Amino acid sequence: MYAVNFTEVSEFVFLGLSACRPVQRFLLAFSTVLYVTIVLGNVLVVFTVMLDPHLHSPMYFLLGNLSFIDLCLSTLTVPKMLSDLYSDKNTISFQGCVFQIFVLHVLGGSEMVLLIAMALDRYVAICKPLHYLTIMSPRMCILLLSGAWVIGLLHSLAQLAFVVHLPFCGPNEIDSFYCDLPQFIKLACADTYRMEFMVTANSGFISTGTFFLLMISYIFILVTVWKRSSGGLSKALSTLSAHITVVVLFFGPCIFVYMWPFPTVSVDKFLAILDFMITPILNPAIYTLRNKDMKTAMRRLLYIFDGHKVEKY
Repeated sequence: MYAVNFTEVSEFVFLGLSACRPVQRFLLAFSTVLYVTIVLGNVLVVFTVMLDPHLHSPMYFLLGNLSFIDLCLSTLTVPKMLSDLYSDKNTISFQGCVFQIFVLHVLGGSEMVLLIAMALDRYVAICKPLHYLTIMSPRMCILLLSGAWVIGLLHSLAQLAFVVHLPFCGPNEIDSFYCDLPQFIKLACADTYRMEFMVTANSGFISTGTFFLLMISYIFILVTVWKRSSGGLSKALSTLSAHITVVVLFFGPCIFVYMWPFPTVSVDKFLAILDFMITPILNPAIYTLRNKDMKTAMRRLLYIFDGHKVEKY
């Protein structure tokens, strides 16, 4: 709603991943397969957690919400990219760009807090197993999830408060396939040095701080387990390795995009693909292929659906 008063630019043009038509066709086919896999994989995780009573525990409740956020992150950017690759009409309205930035940071901020909640869940499960169900009660899980969404919303609003009043008079080309603050700010017709610093401080330092907080918490868990019993260290490592992999995949691109002092467009595009198309596939794969309960529950769910099909016919 601020665009009418503060900008002459009504839309932005995405330069996309490539200007070569054969490469675009390959990317369209490749990205379509990836997106379908993302949707099927994450929807399967969400519905398995919802429908299987054996998975109604704090760990799987948080995992289901992680898959939901990953699905939303991909859906925010990938369908638009596929449409642009197909039609070669790479434009987005000013309001659409601002909305994409807003939702992107809501989801990103929420996932950061959710990963902290998942680390807390593993800490309680490994270090305080006798008090696990008392500490990680349904009420606590709802509070953690609500806090994640509220913090994500506040983080996004704080980001937009820095940039929403910037004047835009051209150029209007974004060398990417989606809108985010670093590219958005550079197109403003004003001195944006302070603005870029505030955005870096908000997103970059928060991402870096959260990443190191999570790494320290995992190290603390492993040290605690090692002190109690060296035999339990391998089991704890097996449990935490999936979480550490997810954290590195999520925070690595975020830290690089916002904190690296020498940004490179090609690297930023690669990291964006990693964030929106690779990580959302790996998350359900990491948590399901390494988890016997999830694999058993998925087989049970598929068996039930197949049974209904048999009965129907």
